[in-house]
Amino acid sequence: MGTYKVRPKKHLGQHFLKDKRIAEAIVGSLSAEECDTVVEVGPGMGVLTHLLAERNLPSFRVVEIDRESVDYLQKNLGGSTEIIEADFLGLDLGSLGERMAVIGNFPYNISSQIFFKILDNRDRVTEVVGMVQKEVAERICSGPASRVYGILSVLLGAWFDIEYLFTVSEHVFSPPPKVKSAVIRLTRNHVQKLDCDEKLFVTVVKRCFNQRRKMLRNPLKDLVNPESGDMPLLSMRAEQLSVGQFVELTNWVSARLRQPGVQAVGEPTGHRRDRPEGHQYNHRDD
Repeated sequence: MGTYKVRPKKHLGQHFLKDKRIAEAIVGSLSAEECDTVVEVGPGMGVLTHLLAERNLPSFRVVEIDRESVDYLQKNLGGSTEIIEADFLGLDLGSLGERMAVIGNFPYNISSQIFFKILDNRDRVTEVVGMVQKEVAERICSGPASRVYGILSVLLGAWFDIEYLFTVSEHVFSPPPKVKSAVIRLTRNHVQKLDCDEKLFVTVVKRCFNQRRKMLRNPLKDLVNPESGDMPLLSMRAEQLSVGQFVELTNWVSARLRQPGVQAVGEPTGHRRDRPEGHQYNHRDD
């Protein structure tokens, strides 16, 4: 890939992978079977990119915000790979294809936001293979009763099958991060529509986890009519509920809404790169 090196930029969360064996394992984890295009997010110096370019993919493009990385890739990649200089979080994914797979060594400071972007495009994204901080991977892959089970665990679990693939040492990056990383895979499941109001489902999940240590009647009390009564799930905490139970809870809330058309507190106005990790949508993903 040439002798010129790109300077990793802390404000972009860049930690460049330098171990080809790990890169091959990441690229080999992507099936790309049901998509018409593959999109790599944050290619950096192209350690995954040149391996992906060697595969017989229907279409392949990379999205990179860093001008220095774009210059490097333009000089070191063949002309067959389309390089899009843009912020993935602000990109209209509809312009890239109808069915896409997403892959990347996701920048540390926006990894959670990338997954919320995927959720926004869940009917377009068929598969995701991403390397993120190990703690983020564990959170996304966790189930009910886990102390790290959170908003992303539930929302991604509603529409994707999630796999924790392998852990990656901090010593295979330049510069080395202070924490270990992990590679996970999301595969779009067969749920076309949840058996509830999906917007209200997201609202309920957010509210419940924003007060995760309280019984669910507390975060939901201002959503429903005072005379709504009780139900067994209201005596539980957010971390105890499965996706199916959140659907059940959403239907209970929907039938008792204090004000039809209610929106979540802190609904997003867009995907911003300057939010700290896990704070997209004005909430903590815990």
